[in-house]
Amino acid sequence: MAKDETAKMSRDFGLLAALGVILVLAGLVGLIYTGVATLTSMLLFGWLLLIGGAVGLLHAIQARGTNFFWLGVVVAALNIAAGVVVISRPEAAAEALTMFAALLFLTGGVFRLAGSLVVRGTQFGWTLVQGAFGLLLGILVLASWPSSSKYVIGCFFSLALLFDGLGLIATGFGGRRIVGMVSERLAAEDGARSETDEPVAKPVQPE
Repeated sequence: MAKDETAKMSRDFGLLAALGVILVLAGLVGLIYTGVATLTSMLLFGWLLLIGGAVGLLHAIQARGTNFFWLGVVVAALNIAAGVVVISRPEAAAEALTMFAALLFLTGGVFRLAGSLVVRGTQFGWTLVQGAFGLLLGILVLASWPSSSKYVIGCFFSLALLFDGLGLIATGFGGRRIVGMVSERLAAEDGARSETDEPVAKPVQPE
Protein backbone atom coordinates (compact mmCIF):
# COMPACT_ATOMS: atom_id res chain seq x y z
CA MET A 1 0.00 0.00 0.00
CA ALA A 2 1.58 3.28 -1.16
CA LYS A 3 2.12 6.12 1.24
CA ASP A 4 -0.07 8.58 -0.69
CA GLU A 5 -2.79 5.94 -0.91
CA THR A 6 -2.85 5.39 2.85
CA ALA A 7 -2.86 9.15 3.39
CA LYS A 8 -5.86 9.48 1.08
CA MET A 9 -7.73 6.68 2.87
CA SER A 10 -6.96 8.22 6.24
CA ARG A 11 -8.20 11.61 5.01
CA ASP A 12 -11.41 10.05 3.66
CA PHE A 13 -12.09 8.35 6.99
CA GLY A 14 -11.41 11.66 8.72
CA LEU A 15 -14.00 13.39 6.51
CA LEU A 16 -16.44 10.59 7.34
CA ALA A 17 -15.90 11.19 11.06
CA ALA A 18 -16.34 14.95 10.56
CA LEU A 19 -19.66 14.31 8.79
CA GLY A 20 -20.67 12.14 11.73
CA VAL A 21 -19.91 14.98 14.15
CA ILE A 22 -22.11 17.32 12.08
CA LEU A 23 -24.97 14.80 12.13
CA VAL A 24 -24.62 14.30 15.88
CA LEU A 25 -24.76 18.06 16.47
CA ALA A 26 -27.79 18.35 14.19
CA GLY A 27 -29.48 15.51 16.07
CA LEU A 28 -28.83 17.12 19.45
CA VAL A 29 -30.17 20.47 18.24
CA GLY A 30 -33.22 18.69 16.84
CA LEU A 31 -33.87 16.98 20.16
CA ILE A 32 -33.80 20.37 21.87
CA TYR A 33 -36.00 22.10 19.28
CA THR A 34 -38.32 19.23 18.31
CA GLY A 35 -40.93 21.55 16.81
CA VAL A 36 -38.43 23.03 14.36
CA ALA A 37 -37.11 19.54 13.60
CA THR A 38 -40.63 18.31 12.83
CA LEU A 39 -41.30 21.21 10.49
CA THR A 40 -37.90 20.80 8.80
CA SER A 41 -38.32 17.06 8.31
CA MET A 42 -41.80 17.51 6.81
CA LEU A 43 -40.58 20.19 4.40
CA LEU A 44 -37.64 17.98 3.43
CA PHE A 45 -40.01 15.05 2.91
CA GLY A 46 -42.28 17.20 0.75
CA TRP A 47 -39.44 18.43 -1.44
CA LEU A 48 -38.17 14.88 -1.86
CA LEU A 49 -41.63 13.79 -3.01
CA LEU A 50 -41.83 16.75 -5.39
CA ILE A 51 -38.39 16.19 -6.90
CA GLY A 52 -38.94 12.43 -7.12
CA GLY A 53 -42.27 12.99 -8.86
CA ALA A 54 -40.70 15.39 -11.37
CA VAL A 55 -37.88 12.93 -12.13
CA GLY A 56 -40.41 10.08 -12.47
CA LEU A 57 -42.49 12.18 -14.85
CA LEU A 58 -39.44 12.84 -17.04
CA HIS A 59 -38.67 9.11 -17.12
CA ALA A 60 -42.27 8.35 -18.02
CA ILE A 61 -42.16 10.87 -20.88
CA GLN A 62 -38.95 9.28 -22.15
CA ALA A 63 -40.68 5.88 -22.02
CA ARG A 64 -43.80 7.01 -23.89
CA GLY A 65 -45.18 4.41 -26.24
CA THR A 66 -44.45 1.61 -23.77
CA ASN A 67 -46.65 -0.09 -21.17
CA PHE A 68 -44.77 1.79 -18.43
CA PHE A 69 -45.89 5.22 -19.63
CA TRP A 70 -49.30 5.58 -17.96
CA LEU A 71 -48.22 3.85 -14.77
CA GLY A 72 -45.20 6.15 -14.52
CA VAL A 73 -47.36 9.22 -15.16
CA VAL A 74 -49.88 8.24 -12.45
CA VAL A 75 -47.18 7.49 -9.86
CA ALA A 76 -45.31 10.71 -10.69
CA ALA A 77 -48.52 12.77 -10.48
CA LEU A 78 -49.34 11.26 -7.07
CA ASN A 79 -45.83 12.04 -5.79
CA ILE A 80 -46.02 15.62 -7.07
CA ALA A 81 -49.47 16.14 -5.55
CA ALA A 82 -48.35 14.69 -2.21
CA GLY A 83 -45.23 16.86 -2.24
CA VAL A 84 -47.26 20.01 -2.91
CA VAL A 85 -49.68 19.16 -0.08
CA VAL A 86 -46.88 18.41 2.41
CA ILE A 87 -44.99 21.62 1.53
CA SER A 88 -48.10 23.80 1.65
CA ARG A 89 -49.49 22.28 4.87
CA PRO A 90 -46.62 20.69 6.84
CA GLU A 91 -48.52 20.79 10.16
CA ALA A 92 -51.44 18.75 8.79
CA ALA A 93 -49.01 16.35 7.12
CA ALA A 94 -47.19 15.91 10.43
CA GLU A 95 -50.48 15.13 12.16
CA ALA A 96 -51.38 12.50 9.56
CA LEU A 97 -47.92 10.96 9.64
CA THR A 98 -47.94 10.91 13.46
CA MET A 99 -51.30 9.10 13.43
CA PHE A 100 -49.94 6.58 10.93
CA ALA A 101 -46.81 6.01 13.06
CA ALA A 102 -48.92 5.52 16.20
CA LEU A 103 -51.08 2.94 14.44
CA LEU A 104 -47.94 1.15 13.28
CA PHE A 105 -46.63 1.06 16.84
CA LEU A 106 -49.96 -0.29 18.09
CA THR A 107 -50.33 -3.03 15.48
CA GLY A 108 -46.65 -3.97 15.72
CA GLY A 109 -46.83 -4.15 19.49
CA VAL A 110 -49.98 -6.27 19.45
CA PHE A 111 -48.53 -8.71 16.91
CA ARG A 112 -45.25 -8.99 18.83
CA LEU A 113 -47.07 -9.60 22.10
CA ALA A 114 -49.35 -12.21 20.54
CA GLY A 115 -46.48 -13.88 18.71
CA SER A 116 -44.30 -14.06 21.81
CA LEU A 117 -47.11 -15.55 23.89
CA VAL A 118 -48.03 -18.12 21.23
CA VAL A 119 -44.58 -19.20 20.05
CA ARG A 120 -42.61 -18.79 23.31
CA GLY A 121 -39.28 -19.23 21.58
CA THR A 122 -35.76 -18.50 22.73
CA GLN A 123 -36.32 -14.72 22.29
CA PHE A 124 -39.58 -14.78 24.29
CA GLY A 125 -38.58 -12.15 26.86
CA TRP A 126 -37.02 -9.74 24.36
CA THR A 127 -39.98 -10.01 21.95
CA LEU A 128 -42.41 -9.49 24.83
CA VAL A 129 -40.58 -6.33 25.92
CA GLN A 130 -40.51 -5.02 22.33
CA GLY A 131 -44.22 -5.65 21.91
CA ALA A 132 -45.10 -3.98 25.22
CA PHE A 133 -42.90 -0.99 24.41
CA GLY A 134 -44.44 -0.54 20.94
CA LEU A 135 -47.96 -0.85 22.33
CA LEU A 136 -47.25 1.65 25.10
CA LEU A 137 -45.61 4.11 22.69
CA GLY A 138 -48.55 3.92 20.31
CA ILE A 139 -51.03 4.52 23.14
CA LEU A 140 -49.06 7.50 24.45
CA VAL A 141 -48.82 9.10 21.00
CA LEU A 142 -52.53 8.59 20.30
CA ALA A 143 -53.54 9.84 23.75
CA SER A 144 -51.92 13.23 23.16
CA TRP A 145 -52.69 13.48 19.42
CA PRO A 146 -52.76 15.92 17.59
CA SER A 147 -50.47 17.90 19.93
CA SER A 148 -48.00 15.00 19.85
CA SER A 149 -47.48 15.60 16.13
CA LYS A 150 -45.47 18.72 17.01
CA TYR A 151 -42.61 16.70 18.50
CA VAL A 152 -42.92 12.99 17.57
CA ILE A 153 -41.68 13.24 13.98
CA GLY A 154 -38.95 15.71 14.93
CA CYS A 155 -37.83 13.49 17.80
CA PHE A 156 -37.58 10.42 15.56
CA PHE A 157 -35.81 12.41 12.84
CA SER A 158 -33.32 13.84 15.35
CA LEU A 159 -32.66 10.41 16.89
CA ALA A 160 -32.00 9.00 13.42
CA LEU A 161 -29.47 11.78 12.74
CA LEU A 162 -27.86 11.22 16.14
CA PHE A 163 -27.38 7.47 15.75
CA ASP A 164 -26.28 7.77 12.11
CA GLY A 165 -23.71 10.36 13.17
CA LEU A 166 -22.40 8.14 15.96
CA GLY A 167 -22.08 5.28 13.49
CA LEU A 168 -20.14 7.47 11.04
CA ILE A 169 -17.83 8.69 13.82
CA ALA A 170 -17.10 5.11 14.90
CA THR A 171 -16.49 4.06 11.30
CA GLY A 172 -14.23 7.04 10.60
CA PHE A 173 -12.02 6.66 13.68
CA GLY A 174 -11.94 2.88 13.36
CA GLY A 175 -10.99 3.10 9.70
CA ARG A 176 -8.21 5.60 10.39
CA ARG A 177 -6.85 3.37 13.13
CA ILE A 178 -6.85 0.31 10.88
CA VAL A 179 -5.19 2.21 8.03
CA GLY A 180 -2.52 3.47 10.43
CA MET A 181 -1.84 -0.03 11.78
CA VAL A 182 -1.60 -1.50 8.27
CA SER A 183 0.70 1.25 7.04
CA GLU A 184 2.99 0.84 10.07
CA ARG A 185 3.15 -2.92 9.56
CA LEU A 186 3.92 -2.55 5.86
CA ALA A 187 6.60 0.02 6.63
CA ALA A 188 8.17 -2.36 9.16
CA GLU A 189 8.10 -5.22 6.65
CA ASP A 190 9.67 -3.01 3.96
CA GLY A 191 12.41 -1.97 6.39
CA ALA A 192 13.15 -5.59 7.34
CA ARG A 193 13.18 -6.63 3.68
CA SER A 194 15.58 -3.84 2.74
CA GLU A 195 17.97 -4.89 5.51
CA THR A 196 18.01 -8.52 4.33
CA ASP A 197 18.53 -7.43 0.72
CA GLU A 198 21.69 -5.40 1.51
CA PRO A 199 24.77 -6.93 -0.21
CA VAL A 200 27.23 -8.61 2.10
CA ALA A 201 30.78 -7.14 1.85
CA LYS A 202 33.38 -9.63 0.62
CA PRO A 203 36.38 -10.15 2.93
CA VAL A 204 39.68 -8.74 1.63
CA GLN A 205 42.15 -11.50 0.81
CA PRO A 206 45.67 -10.94 2.20
CA GLU A 207 48.45 -10.61 -0.41
